[in-house]
Amino acid sequence: MNNFIIGRQQIFGREANIYAYELLFRGDNFDLFDNHEATQATHQVITDSILEIGLNNIVGEHKAFINFTTQNILEKTPLDLPKNRIVIEVLENVKIDLRVIYNLYEMSQKGYLIALDDFVFTEEWRPLLEFADIIKLDVLEMGEDRIREAIAQIKPYNAKILAEKVETNQEYKYLLELGCDYFQGFFFNKPNLIAGTRIGLNQLATLRLLIIVNDSNVKFDELVKEISQNLCLSYKILCYVNSAFYPTTIKIKSIAQAITYLGLNELRRWISLVVLSSLSNKPSFVIQNALIRGKMCELLAKLEKKNIEKHSEFFLIGMLSSLDIILDIPLKETIEQLPLSDCIKDAILYRKGLGGEVLNCALNYEFGNFDKIAFNDFSRSIIGKTYIESIIWTKNNI
Repeated sequence: MNNFIIGRQQIFGREANIYAYELLFRGDNFDLFDNHEATQATHQVITDSILEIGLNNIVGEHKAFINFTTQNILEKTPLDLPKNRIVIEVLENVKIDLRVIYNLYEMSQKGYLIALDDFVFTEEWRPLLEFADIIKLDVLEMGEDRIREAIAQIKPYNAKILAEKVETNQEYKYLLELGCDYFQGFFFNKPNLIAGTRIGLNQLATLRLLIIVNDSNVKFDELVKEISQNLCLSYKILCYVNSAFYPTTIKIKSIAQAITYLGLNELRRWISLVVLSSLSNKPSFVIQNALIRGKMCELLAKLEKKNIEKHSEFFLIGMLSSLDIILDIPLKETIEQLPLSDCIKDAILYRKGLGGEVLNCALNYEFGNFDKIAFNDFSRSIIGKTYIESIIWTKNNI
């Protein structure tokens, strides 16, 4: 266990009612001027607020503004979060290009609210104005003349204006008169701090759960028992379900109820992400690669129609073959500790059996060893298609 702190500042509407809260990273373990570390700080805020405390306990029934970096947007991190609970705040130092514009537009079309932080009107940001929901103006930095000019530029678009860093009653009154919709700043309140304690996950226990949940023959009662016995994971899943789907007046009160609500497929996706992410401080693309490899192994196995019945085993083979990279522990040492069947262990460690064949093919394709890509008599184009399908599946599921 280790302690953490999240900053929280209220955002008010025109009637001085609370509209939302902005969640702020508060810690000294990341350099926020470094792009990669700023991205990791966002991940930390997300996991601490949703998996450790629960959004309902931080923001109640209100929305949470969360800052996202260029890397967060390119990796589509917001799509992992409940669209009815968060506002995607695009930081002012995000590098705007076609990929960023497309990803944000996709998120907007899926129902996520988009806010542009510390907005200054430039041509590169103009495309985002077409679908942004909220524009944040730093009124302390801009001054009254520039504020009036910015509001005039924003007015033709269908976006609300949020005045941040409001420090006096006089500022608040003239910003009201100018037509600002939301307000944030020291005049209303300073950011307050919420402390919590991160609950660690036992590596072996969580890996065991990962194996069980991906078993196509798993029984509901067995799954409930396994998750219930893992106190830390039980806590995280209840925080997640309550944060993501329910208002404060209705609560999920049992693991059985949580699993029933989520459904097995959603539960598998969530547990795979939580378990793999909790085991590693590696960049998110490492986890993505593990899932892509697992899905490719599953799809290759499906090409062998006589082995259709146990696709989840092949997904597990591909995914667990990445554990040495995720944990920085030799693969044999990790795999030998897990309650895996001999055929799965042999496939991962020694490339034996059909599992070994599909894993070997997936690895050669992943590493670009094109002269070694082979699986039965299937053409390279068919094999390549499974890789593309695996990438698309992973993007749609994380």
